[in-house]
Amino acid sequence: MGGGRTPDAHIVDLASLSVSVHTTRIRARGHLTTLLKTPTGSPLAEILCLGHEGERPHSLARIYVPCDLAPAAVLRESLPYEAMVTRLVELRPPLAEVREEVSVRLPTPEEASTLRISSALAVLAVTRQAADTAGRVVEAAVLVLPGDRADAVFTTHYALDERLAEA
Repeated sequence: MGGGRTPDAHIVDLASLSVSVHTTRIRARGHLTTLLKTPTGSPLAEILCLGHEGERPHSLARIYVPCDLAPAAVLRESLPYEAMVTRLVELRPPLAEVREEVSVRLPTPEEASTLRISSALAVLAVTRQAADTAGRVVEAAVLVLPGDRADAVFTTHYALDERLAEA
């Protein structure tokens, strides 16, 4: 979850995964100011995505976007996950850099409750920052997957350097 990735259907079958999406406006505080490189109090859109495999929670993602890149109309719309991600990609400037950090840690109490796991079960946490050509962070995401049912596939598509393609 969280956009920007293309799952390889041969490795991970996501057909049984359903995702609920809830959006809200918040103000940047604490770790969000660092993650989005924005001043305290800056308006953000928070997109909370909860993936389920049947009745069982499978993953949790919190996507943060500066409000000028997520108009109020988009936040009011009740869109399915794929449509929300597509809409946000259409609205953001072209990306120049995506930085991802993967770690294993214990869940926060809120994450353990949401994912219905023990607070002693490790989670796989992926923190992503996407920046435009001016260096502005235009999207940040924190994805959390329970350690006993985590599958993560990252596919990066590179643009060929035109000078090399002509050679």
